[in-house]
Amino acid sequence: MTNALERLVEQLRRLPGIGSKSARRLAYHLVELPQEEVDQLVNTIVEAKGATHHCSICFNLSAQDPCEFCSNPNRDQTTIMVVETSRDVIALERSGDYKGLYHVLEGALSPMEGIGAEDIRVKELIARLRDGKVQEVILATDPDIEGEATALYLARLLAPSGIKVTRIARGVPMGGDIEYADEVTLGGAVNNRQEMKG
Repeated sequence: MTNALERLVEQLRRLPGIGSKSARRLAYHLVELPQEEVDQLVNTIVEAKGATHHCSICFNLSAQDPCEFCSNPNRDQTTIMVVETSRDVIALERSGDYKGLYHVLEGALSPMEGIGAEDIRVKELIARLRDGKVQEVILATDPDIEGEATALYLARLLAPSGIKVTRIARGVPMGGDIEYADEVTLGGAVNNRQEMKG
């Protein structure tokens, strides 16, 4: 194998969710493509990188500033959902149920990795709440140790403000089997149960 091909495999392996086998498969696929398709892919990546920036208000990735959510007057201006990444915004928007604003932390608290509150967009969130318009902050961080720590930290930080702070519910996913769910998921499902009306 040529050094160039091996370097391509190594670069692809650095992408999230791509293991060694997938990286090798992708690398071979890319070098076997016609040159014009490779050029088009490269140009598209460079164009997307150059045209995409963090919104100066919520820090979501967007081609415009402010982003399409912050600049939309039809969004609920009294609610902010706090997420870890821009990918979370896309996932939540796909559900079609949330119509408020977002705040992207660009990470989560992780003392083991040396990531503290000053390393994520906490002070920017606090600044957004100063004008008194926001009535509810929804914490939608990941249901892992870092996400839970971040949600707990933010809930404690925001408690004195008088703003309603909520956490998204957690539980067994639709189509999932209870017997295969982990303890944290099942605990969240039980603790976040809802009344059913018949």
